[in-house]
Amino acid sequence: MAGEGQLLVTVDRAGINYADTHQVEDTYLSRTKLPLIPGGEVVGRTADGRRVVALMDAGGYAERAVVDRRSAFDVPDGVDDPSALALIVQGATAWLLLHHTARLQPGESVVVHAAAGGVGSLAVQLARTAGAGRVIATASTPEKRQLALSLGADIAIDADVEDLTGALRSANGGKPVDAVLDMTGGATTDQSLGALAPFGRLAFYGMASRTAPTPVSPASLLAHSTSISGMWLPHAVRVPDLMPRVLAELFELVSSGSLRIIAGGEYPLADARRAHEDLRARRTVGKLVLDPSR
Repeated sequence: MAGEGQLLVTVDRAGINYADTHQVEDTYLSRTKLPLIPGGEVVGRTADGRRVVALMDAGGYAERAVVDRRSAFDVPDGVDDPSALALIVQGATAWLLLHHTARLQPGESVVVHAAAGGVGSLAVQLARTAGAGRVIATASTPEKRQLALSLGADIAIDADVEDLTGALRSANGGKPVDAVLDMTGGATTDQSLGALAPFGRLAFYGMASRTAPTPVSPASLLAHSTSISGMWLPHAVRVPDLMPRVLAELFELVSSGSLRIIAGGEYPLADARRAHEDLRARRTVGKLVLDPSR
């Protein structure tokens, strides 16, 4: 039952995110409490007929979900269910990374790691919309790199190349890069930092590799005039009027055809485990969703 300040949503689709794979193994930023129903986003109908997309701490992999009214947003008719789910987490994350965390300026170069994924595929497009001078994508397969190019990347390189620092600089015409969006961790983060220009920024928003980057000292940042900043979407929800403004812009871009959502596949609710395995094995692209009716 929904309590004060809550909504009961009949779930049409639930979104799948990398955060869910962390949540089920208790490696996420917020600690997991048992019993657990995973899932941090749903789209569906309220009792009064509103069609909403909503964020939640957990509980999205279900036929019905109780959500906080402050984290539920009306979905316009021109945005379908998978697109709404893609925008509330991945789209908002990409937008905030570019505009608030990396503070990308027109004409600057930006590296988008995992460019065929949910956040990456949107970040490539939004970077172009923001006036990036050069969008450099990384991805693990030729097919994923081709997808990144079709979305507007200027160049796409192998994410697993041995000398990533050199490859990123080469992709930028031999020059260091201005900004990097990174959710991989480990050696990818280390080598991306090495590719930054003076006053370059690395925006860190995940650690899909489960491997921590090498610790960076403030003196090292000083020596290279670079910066590292992190972004966790739940903090954006707490900023008054920020998420409604971001989502309104993203909904309009999708409705007008200016932003393309990559459908990564729909799984029955009973196959949630397989969806997580596919995601972690890098067998997927774009946005994955669950159908709770199956």
